[in-house]
Amino acid sequence: MTLFNFIKKHRLTTLGIIVGSVGGFLYWRFVGCTSGTCPITSSPLMSILWGAILGGLLFDMFKKKDNKQHE
Repeated sequence: MTLFNFIKKHRLTTLGIIVGSVGGFLYWRFVGCTSGTCPITSSPLMSILWGAILGGLLFDMFKKKDNKQHE
């Protein structure tokens, strides 16, 4: 399976990862912790990673189930 086929098959999850990453960055930029005591929001990398994980999981919930897997 090529990378293109993998992304095409999981396009909703991939979109969620992208949207979550942007959301995590924007959260860090405009809301984030400036004192450095917040483990997630004090670092842009951590905010982007957590946003990507949550976005991927959230968008994956809306993926249609394949009937072939349940047989």
